[in-house]
Amino acid sequence: MKLITEYTQHQLGYSIEEAKNGKKNTFLEGVFMQAENKNKNGRIYTREVLTQAVDKFVNEQVITGRAVGELNHPEGPSINLDKVSHRITELRWDGNNVMGKALILDTPMGKIVKGLVEGGVQLGVSSRGMGSLSMKDGVNYVADDFMLNTVDIVQDPSAPNAYVNGIMEGVSFEQDRPGHFVKVIEEGETEVKESKVTFSEEQQSAGFEHFLSKL
Repeated sequence: MKLITEYTQHQLGYSIEEAKNGKKNTFLEGVFMQAENKNKNGRIYTREVLTQAVDKFVNEQVITGRAVGELNHPEGPSINLDKVSHRITELRWDGNNVMGKALILDTPMGKIVKGLVEGGVQLGVSSRGMGSLSMKDGVNYVADDFMLNTVDIVQDPSAPNAYVNGIMEGVSFEQDRPGHFVKVIEEGETEVKESKVTFSEEQQSAGFEHFLSKL
């Protein structure tokens, strides 16, 4: 499967809520994903495909408190805990929009996000998942094997269509265990050949004499 990233153009809102212990928590919320709408990368997620992926993510990640995301996209689908900035606390449908809410964590990357928000920087989100595409009537549809990995926080670019290239062409990933993916080199992309070098008795003898001369 290929890594698929989709930037959401909608602006995020943020709020500060006071917890029971008196600590103030910062949240980002807004449209995290969209269905039945051709995005800037020329792809469409049907409601059925996205519902299946979101439901699985909510049940396995959000409810269990494991739905963490990073500040900016990494090069692969796996979560890097040292780069985590937020925890997704809610995903719900509003029409064809998937509305999300994320708690900004007190991690190094989370502190950067808080500083950006407090400084008035407009942030956006970008989903990160694994899947394949199918062409229908000249349009790329994300297939029903799509798996949502997380939603990352990114800067709001002036040209969203230039921010990410969507599918990372030529690079595939396989899931070797839940939540962890390994990069697979496409056939023909890189070839490593084993070569064996042999030496004649004369060459070996000359090499040994050269070694002795250095002692």
